[in-house]
Amino acid sequence: MNTENRNFPARPPPSFSSSPFASAPPPGVPPQSVGPEAVGFRPPTRPFTPPGPPMAPPAGVMRPGQPPLVSQIPGSRPPGPPLPSFPSTAYGPPGGGGGSFQRFPTPPPPFPATQNPPPSGPSPPQTLAGHLSPPMSFRPQQPMGPPPPSMTSGLPGGFASPPGPGFQQSMPGGPQPSYPGYPSNQVLQGPPKPFQSPSQGPPSAVSSYPSQTGGFSQHPGQQNMHPSYAPPPTSNVQGLVEDFNSLSLSNIPGSLEPGLDHTSFPRPLDGDVEPSSFAEAHPMNCHSRYLRLTTSAIPNSQSLASRWHLPLGAVVCPLAEAPEGEEVPLIDFGSSGIIRCRRCRTYVNPYVTFTDSGRKWRCNICSMLNDVPGEYFSHLDATGRRMDMDQRPELTKGSVEIIAPTEYMVRPPMPPIYFFLIDVSFSATKSGMLEVATQTIKSCLDNLPGYPRTQIGFITYDSTLHFYNMKSSLSQPQMMVVSDLDDIFVPLPDDLLVNLSESRNVVEAFLDSLPLMFHDNVNVESAFGPALKAAYMVMNQLGGKLLIFQNSLPSLGVGRLKLRGDDPRVYGTDKEYTLRVAEDTFYKQMAADCTKFQIGINVYAFSDKYTDIASLGTLAKYTGGQVYYYPGFQSSIHGDKLRHELARDLTRETAWESVMRIRCGKGIRFSSYHGNFMLRSTDLLALPAVDCDKAYAMQLTLEETLLTTPTVYFQVALLYTASCGERRIRVHTAVAPVVTDLGEMYRQADTGSIVSVYSRLAIEKTLSSKLDDARNVIQQKIVKALREYRNLNAVQHRLGSRLIYPESLKFLPLYGLAIGKSTPLQGGPADASLDDRCAAGFTMMALPVKKLLKLLYPSLFRVDEWLLKPSADLDDLKDVVRRLPLAAESLDSRGLYIYDDGFRLVLWFGRMLSPDIAKNLLGSDFAAELSRVTLQEQENGMSKKLMRLIKKVRENDPSYHPMCFLVRQGEQPREGFLLLRHLIEDQMGGSTSYVDWILQLHRQIQQNA
Repeated sequence: MNTENRNFPARPPPSFSSSPFASAPPPGVPPQSVGPEAVGFRPPTRPFTPPGPPMAPPAGVMRPGQPPLVSQIPGSRPPGPPLPSFPSTAYGPPGGGGGSFQRFPTPPPPFPATQNPPPSGPSPPQTLAGHLSPPMSFRPQQPMGPPPPSMTSGLPGGFASPPGPGFQQSMPGGPQPSYPGYPSNQVLQGPPKPFQSPSQGPPSAVSSYPSQTGGFSQHPGQQNMHPSYAPPPTSNVQGLVEDFNSLSLSNIPGSLEPGLDHTSFPRPLDGDVEPSSFAEAHPMNCHSRYLRLTTSAIPNSQSLASRWHLPLGAVVCPLAEAPEGEEVPLIDFGSSGIIRCRRCRTYVNPYVTFTDSGRKWRCNICSMLNDVPGEYFSHLDATGRRMDMDQRPELTKGSVEIIAPTEYMVRPPMPPIYFFLIDVSFSATKSGMLEVATQTIKSCLDNLPGYPRTQIGFITYDSTLHFYNMKSSLSQPQMMVVSDLDDIFVPLPDDLLVNLSESRNVVEAFLDSLPLMFHDNVNVESAFGPALKAAYMVMNQLGGKLLIFQNSLPSLGVGRLKLRGDDPRVYGTDKEYTLRVAEDTFYKQMAADCTKFQIGINVYAFSDKYTDIASLGTLAKYTGGQVYYYPGFQSSIHGDKLRHELARDLTRETAWESVMRIRCGKGIRFSSYHGNFMLRSTDLLALPAVDCDKAYAMQLTLEETLLTTPTVYFQVALLYTASCGERRIRVHTAVAPVVTDLGEMYRQADTGSIVSVYSRLAIEKTLSSKLDDARNVIQQKIVKALREYRNLNAVQHRLGSRLIYPESLKFLPLYGLAIGKSTPLQGGPADASLDDRCAAGFTMMALPVKKLLKLLYPSLFRVDEWLLKPSADLDDLKDVVRRLPLAAESLDSRGLYIYDDGFRLVLWFGRMLSPDIAKNLLGSDFAAELSRVTLQEQENGMSKKLMRLIKKVRENDPSYHPMCFLVRQGEQPREGFLLLRHLIEDQMGGSTSYVDWILQLHRQIQQNA
């Protein structure tokens, strides 16, 4: 674009300086004519010569997002009589335009002020080579006449006086200067512009245009108009404005530094905000906590779907916890049997229609006409609605739970079974894990679901296996030792799994004695594989949940593992991914066998050394379980976390021996599934044990070239055994419109759902490729999506050097950066241990949307000011927690901050924090090294207030128990490890900052735009 025009002619008359995108003049002001060469826009024009001196159009009427242009037409007439003065924006010299440019007669400041020219005399020539580069917004126009003295800047809310010549160099290498009003979502000061929607940002002045039009210049006193371009009527104002957000990305004139106001970049400081318009339009849909589509507008053709470069699919959390007071209705169809479609097996739902006076119903998914059983019959009213509609929750609610009859059972419903496989080697007893685990299990016995049907059993192991007979007739448990690891057998198979209500006293006696029994154990071996086989042999008659407590690398018998460790020589090679997958096929085979017999596995791993979580986690991945990882476990430090998470695992409502299928309308199908499960057939997910903390992502494919239906229906069905012994079906139904417009797909996009799918895809990619490849895949997907969106809007709008994005996806670039900086994908071998990566990967694969987004972009908020204020008990967390951007510049050395990602809390004490605050919170340890200090409630109001806040934060999401770490500013490497490396907007350790990431995306988008 490096066009150059050194010698501009004198200013042409107003009749030749018009912009093609502007409103018509007000009544009484004659239109102006425009030359055919103006910016390549050639609407029909009719020259008109008004009587008297020509009038300028009204100030301020300009299309949002359209940079003002004026075409310099060689050989134009000399200037006419001077115009009445209107405020306008003058431009400084370009940066990065290439080539030199003509100097002003008097040296202007780098950002020329917005002022009126003198009423007479020639105006100084102003030149712009190439393209307009200063990132600035237009200020709402002021009344005619000279501006007030304070209005000396062309930047809204700008400087009180023009910045001096040294302004650009004032912050070398530091944060870029802030230009209020620069990004799209900034609120302008002063009156709003005509035809600018509230969601619109100010128009950008940065643009690139074809070079054949020559240079562009803005003259004082002129606004650019086109005579025959009138805005639509007020009722259609939305058609005039840009329905997208944008960031102007260019250079400060005369500088290579990007002129970006990074403080106004979009950030999800309100957490996961679900799109509400779709729910309001379809009130009978299930709640989005159960089913979230990546876009609520389904493409009508394969060609349209191919242009949607984002994932097309959904995230399902079938047992998500409903808020208090909201219950999923329980339905018993009784003698009529469950009402289902004969052809596609869809369950009756709010979107079926009844015909033939109520004797038949039409399936909403396959359009099959089905007979209505006599017991279910009801007359229809004049509108075709059943008379008993309001008494039938399955016809009015998107989520219902149906009691299944005996034909839905292949065997009697299983009781809730909890089987514990516990490592009792030297490291397990020394760390205190064994004691904490047994105490927690004992404390939860009263709250295990399914009483009095619940069953329980135990196996412990080191270099041998220990079985325990806990038959109710015994006063003390009997321990049996099996030392032959190659030929495992189960002694007394009928007495190893006992009914808890019958053997309660024996179980409690066992849990009390177990830590003492192995207190002096010095055996360091781990026969984990043989112990796993033994547990499988005990459980495979009924199934249940197997909880594994593993404290060291399996070293004996089948499934023993080698120290693969973190070999830095392997990173960056084609064999890098092999470190992140199971080394021994034994583990995947055992997982498949366990799934077949309805055994779900949760792995609790504790070690300060390499434990090969990649292999152990495979057991949880394919049985619908999860991995809990406590590196370097010490009961004094990690005890509370283990107690809470184990207690929740044992007491939360669990769906046993489950299968899940998702049906959808004709012409589309779900083609791939991502999460922790075993795929039993092409669309049937086997889930031996599922709960409210598990979510599953899936992707859609269009099977037909063209969809002819106006809507598409989705129905999730989870068939499971409840802890009470009932066989039930949880059904969630939703509808989405089919569209022909790609823009509508973008408008209805759901960032949370898209990010959930992307994170799972990226983690799966690390299991077959290098980390770099996995990060690049996400980046390229985002680039393609935003490039397609740019091309979609490039015809109607002049985009220039702006990065544009729909309102619905404004956080997608930041979340894409966060995925690349998350533990499973970040950096290289030095950035995270192999076990850390794998454990985080298994965890993220199962997280529901809200929990995952909080992990990717955690909360950071300041509390010292709140602690000093007198206030009542904490009522609303939002009153205190005002989230800050995740950047080091958000941290004030005089403050106290809390960082919360849902898995840990970090209290950051600024170096200059008042000693009184530190003393109140930490007591006599306030000056000690904080790594040795544990936060405890002190006998003062401030400490009690902080502990209440931390308790409230933890209660806000009970699925995990965030540990609390204390760190003082400057304590390295602890500060860097606990906090600084997680400030994802900063450039840390070779990673990209948010600003650089946006520029990088923008460059790639423009390459082929």
